[in-house]
Amino acid sequence: MSVNTEFQAPDERINGRPASELLASLPNRISQAALHWADHAPDRLALVDGDVRWTYGELGQAIRRSRDLLASLDVRPGDRIMVLNENSRALVALLLGAAELDVWVAVVSARLSAKEIDTIAEAADPRRLLYTTGISPEAGAHADRHGAVRRQLPDLGEIAIGPLRDSAAPEPVQAAGKDQVATLIFTSGTTGVPKGVMLTHRNMLTVAAFTGGLRELGETDRVYGVLPISHVFGLSSVFLGTMLYGATLQLEARFEPARLAEALEHQGVTVLQGVPAMFQRLLEYLRLQGRELRAPELRYMSVGGAPLDPAVKERVQQAFGLPLNNGYGLTEAAPTISQTRIRGPHDNISTGPVLPLLEYKLKRGEEDSDSDPDVGELWVRGPTVMKGYFRRPDATAEVLTEDGWLNTGDLARLDAQGNLYIVGRTKELIIRSGFNVYPPDVEAVLTEHPDVTLCAVVGRAVEGNEEVVAYVQLAPGSTATAEQIRSFAAERLAPYKRPSEVVIMEVLPATPTGKILKARLRQQIDK
Repeated sequence: MSVNTEFQAPDERINGRPASELLASLPNRISQAALHWADHAPDRLALVDGDVRWTYGELGQAIRRSRDLLASLDVRPGDRIMVLNENSRALVALLLGAAELDVWVAVVSARLSAKEIDTIAEAADPRRLLYTTGISPEAGAHADRHGAVRRQLPDLGEIAIGPLRDSAAPEPVQAAGKDQVATLIFTSGTTGVPKGVMLTHRNMLTVAAFTGGLRELGETDRVYGVLPISHVFGLSSVFLGTMLYGATLQLEARFEPARLAEALEHQGVTVLQGVPAMFQRLLEYLRLQGRELRAPELRYMSVGGAPLDPAVKERVQQAFGLPLNNGYGLTEAAPTISQTRIRGPHDNISTGPVLPLLEYKLKRGEEDSDSDPDVGELWVRGPTVMKGYFRRPDATAEVLTEDGWLNTGDLARLDAQGNLYIVGRTKELIIRSGFNVYPPDVEAVLTEHPDVTLCAVVGRAVEGNEEVVAYVQLAPGSTATAEQIRSFAAERLAPYKRPSEVVIMEVLPATPTGKILKARLRQQIDK
């Protein structure tokens, strides 16, 4: 398949319906999916949040009460609220209640630092800040710092409500779901002011419909909801996908291997989505405990949010006895761009075909003439692509063309069957002695070492060149040395790909989803 050619993914059938028909049937607001089931299947179990269980009828009541609560707090259609949260029924009800009021929600992890929270609040310009204090001590600390008032509500438990911010002006309300913004997801902001990704109702519902349908979600499924809803993977694919198809979402505020093992064995979990590190930590926990993995009801599992190494995939598939599906996306695409299909094939580490109806192309410039001819910068266009960055027109123009093409910033290739392979980020590409080094290639080899639990590869500038530096996290009790790991890699990699240095760390820095924070590792190099 040649590069610099535009393609459109086919109108694939999803749960027996053409994708185009499914897209046309989507509700106008993200809240309407749950409210549909509240009217048509009120006794079906919707949410499990610790000891609290909500049917869809009870969820519908909580959504409407949350809408009324926000209105009573002088939050108007077109306003923005910011919810400092961890996964909980309070977050679910506030998010969907705000959608009923045409209020934008900036969903922000309560585990960010005070500086990060305050920077995002300045960028989001919310009418009010709310805090899920009943589930999160960190949210409580931010609430106290901001002078928020705690309230005990019958549906939501304890939340805190920040002061009214009179200076925040509402945005125009759009009737169509493809135009009306539902959420703001902020980038990490590790290298400057964070950007608020404006995702519309249609953006997220398209991902929920397509990815959930390709997982064959249905009313009998119980989905393990540990991926943070403050991150777009947990929001669109896990949370909204479950609601759209009327399944049950089991909420977990934090990932703990012991709780996941218990849920898989005894609580009827049928669908498990995560990041590769989550599966690795579960297997390591079971090994140290001397326990076997038992997941009698599990029928589907998948990863996203980080590259999947072949060795990790093989270990997970052997342990579970199921295919480990894979996917790729980014926040600006709400997030899913490609996903392996439930019927396979699963004999590679591709991220599967591009989602139905999305347009895509691999773009190469003249400066790429001497590099790999099969690799290009991935661009996509379609109903999942963001509206832009909030109040950042210049930043939006850098990645989004006027005719809707989004530059993912990722380097990719396609095989003859149309499966997508992500080989690295444009900004992560290491050029060593004129050769392109894609960090995932090196990471895949390092994770083959039996003592390496996690790893991350970054580039280090030296005079006239770049070096490859590998950070690794070892299994508990391992005595492997950095030199032994370098020797292991040298036997398996071309000379220009071999790490110049291996740094062993007790714990690699990571987001709540388990995604390794390479920016922090680069900062460590620069010190």
